[in-house]
Amino acid sequence: MSRVRADEDIRPLSEFRAGVATFVKQIHETRRPMVLTQRGRGVAVLVDVHEYERMQERLEVLEEVYKAEEQIASGDGVAHEDAKDQILSKLAQ
Repeated sequence: MSRVRADEDIRPLSEFRAGVATFVKQIHETRRPMVLTQRGRGVAVLVDVHEYERMQERLEVLEEVYKAEEQIASGDGVAHEDAKDQILSKLAQ
């Protein structure tokens, strides 16, 4: 996903309400997120649906990595060679 461009992608909520279709088109075309503000503070981020799905997939992978790191740190991990042997033996069946 592209980074937010402050000059184009940070908009007041009132401006978004007045031109929803235009903003949705911009998000779809640029693939950049848009930050909506209210009283000068960020209140929401809009992203293209495909970019959102990619973010979710990446998040799932990262969560698995963190889980694996926790398991290794607590001594519940399996050595690489042992895991490789287990997989190869199951494939041979």
